[in-house]
Amino acid sequence: MNKEALELLQQDLPPSLKSSDTAIWRRLSQSSANMNLSNFPVAAQCLAEAHSLALVNHTELLGYVALREGTLADLQGDAEQAADRYRLALRVGREQKDKYLEASSLGSLGILETEDARYGASVDWNREGLRIAEDAGIKSLAAKIQLNTGWSYFELGDFEEALNVFQGAQEAAGKVGLVKDRAVCQANIGAVEYYQRDYPLAERDSLQALQLARNLDERRLVTEISNTLSNIEIVTGQLARADEHNREALELSRSTGDHAGEMTSMLVAGRIEAGRKQYHRAEELLTRVIHDPSASAALRWEVEARLAKVYDEENQPGKAEQEYKRSITTIQTARRSIQEDELRLAFLSSAIDFYDDYVDFLMQHHRVEDALRIADLTRSQTLVEGLASSSKSPAISAANQSPRELARKLHATLLIYWLSQNHSYLWVVTPAKVAYFPLPAKSQIDPTVKSYRQAIIEGQDVLRASAESGEQLYTTLVAPAQKLIPQNSRVILFPAESLYGLNFETLIVPSPTPHFWIEDVTLSTASALAMPPSASQQMPGNQKSLLLVGNPEPASPDFPRLAQAPAEIQKISNHFSQANRDVLEGTHATPGSYLSSNPGQFSYLHFVTHGTASHTRPLESAVILSKEGDSYKLYARDIVQHPLTAELVTISACNGAGTRAYAGEGLVGLSWAFLRAGAHNVIGALWEVSDASSTPQLMDAMYGGIDKGQDPATALRNAKLAILHASSASVFKKPFYWAPFQLYTGS
Repeated sequence: MNKEALELLQQDLPPSLKSSDTAIWRRLSQSSANMNLSNFPVAAQCLAEAHSLALVNHTELLGYVALREGTLADLQGDAEQAADRYRLALRVGREQKDKYLEASSLGSLGILETEDARYGASVDWNREGLRIAEDAGIKSLAAKIQLNTGWSYFELGDFEEALNVFQGAQEAAGKVGLVKDRAVCQANIGAVEYYQRDYPLAERDSLQALQLARNLDERRLVTEISNTLSNIEIVTGQLARADEHNREALELSRSTGDHAGEMTSMLVAGRIEAGRKQYHRAEELLTRVIHDPSASAALRWEVEARLAKVYDEENQPGKAEQEYKRSITTIQTARRSIQEDELRLAFLSSAIDFYDDYVDFLMQHHRVEDALRIADLTRSQTLVEGLASSSKSPAISAANQSPRELARKLHATLLIYWLSQNHSYLWVVTPAKVAYFPLPAKSQIDPTVKSYRQAIIEGQDVLRASAESGEQLYTTLVAPAQKLIPQNSRVILFPAESLYGLNFETLIVPSPTPHFWIEDVTLSTASALAMPPSASQQMPGNQKSLLLVGNPEPASPDFPRLAQAPAEIQKISNHFSQANRDVLEGTHATPGSYLSSNPGQFSYLHFVTHGTASHTRPLESAVILSKEGDSYKLYARDIVQHPLTAELVTISACNGAGTRAYAGEGLVGLSWAFLRAGAHNVIGALWEVSDASSTPQLMDAMYGGIDKGQDPATALRNAKLAILHASSASVFKKPFYWAPFQLYTGS
């Protein structure tokens, strides 16, 4: 309540307080209120007076003066001066052991990093600030830093985590009476829901936030919310309402000197004009934003992509492509600034729509292979870059060899999928040609995938029941390419979005009699065409060696002993000589023993144990082993730190594949981590595998095939077919038992 605060602060202090710290706090409070009201010259004057008073009598408050000087500089667009002031405040806070000042300075530096598109650094500053605030019990400050952390995750494109953090911050702000911060959280929740395409919910929450912001007379916040509502209304075809909200936002941002808000409103205005087919006006508005040096990276890449779409609709393909390329360069530059894998994974979620538009543009201009190249640029970037990091390779780029050469080298047909809200595609690559087929929109495919996957996990006999969704998925996703896929040939899948959670082997081929697709082809799943050379190098020598880890002592009631584990360990061991195997079983199967075993020396790694798949933190997915002190989890984040050269890693009897598919990156979990560590092939489970006798039988048959010289994909397929062709009375014929195991290849 800034106006009311300023009214209370108007009266002069009594003479006895003129030289006290109260006089300084009065000026600091006046400066903050004026900043919130965008009265920057008055705020600057108050800060100058506070600085003079502190220099004379209270130097211990100079850190707080510096903190507010930083905020003023940031609001006025001087990031360099803001950083200088915040760092001074941080230094003073640490010297004086003032936890409030230290945590505030860290959180403020986090905001600066987010504004400069250095999102990973932002999260680091905020994490440290939040830790200090929580340890010191400063609940109001912790709520504010939590809110800013949510903003960082939002900009990273991790909308699930952003929503969780904003909801937590909203609750925390409510408990300590931070009315404005509660409104900001509500506004941000609406913005996240917009990006998650939940438009009714986004509109509801944004309208509630707008009412709160108006009641508080928070004009900047009203501007942000009005822009969100405008974007929602553009997507839902309500251009008149969008224009109404955007005009209000534009007027408010200009009246308060909110230049960033003005730039966002101009972007929205450009979108509205494009929707009205007023292309010249749209081009003018968008170009003004692009040429503004203060435009953030996230704003710039969106404006560049929107301008590209305008040029395309004006039938200016040359200009359109130029802007698409600029947009992607801006996105890639921002992404490369993020050092932490876990933060990079979600980054494309907020930018994938612009790749969608570029792919559509290229396909509409019959540039099929160019569209495939751009689609591949988004795939498994963190995985590919991690594998290439040892050679200090440059930023991710398209495959050096053509897709046809790759198909020839792998003796396979490549099926590459692209799912989006508007247009979906299937590229089929053979040694002779690249063909493509249009597919239904993502919204039509996703429910069928979910339905069929659920039927399999529930243990339904989908083949005998003639599951319509299984046949429908085959007809939609595979049948268009059927003539290009020879019988009993090798097929490498490059899935997208929900397709990462689908085992294509279980799709039902309707003729000549209904049967699973595994009967016709050998399938494996790959990440990207642009895999670096290091990912496809074979291990030197022909010596087979095995690291077998499993049958741990139960470390928790949540992870009971697996009854079939000893049988599986015995069967797998029999395929390797005693000199060429190292078995970590029982109390010896600990995270530390795996990490210290030099896993990079083995050509085969096999895990027989439980596993966890973390949806919110995929790199917290873990293999469950025996207790070692307080630890019994081998985390994905630790796995990636220990290089491998294994021909095959098998993660048996657990959720090895993961449960969360990121836009562009794909399914991330234990399988991803072992590939990231350098394994050539990984077998992981798409769902929790029951502790049934089928698993040891399957694994025994697979290693038997490898003993005969079969590659892992062929050996795994033949092992599955053996179960499928067993007695018709066997319950293990159901896909639930044989289909969870999927082979992911890095080459």
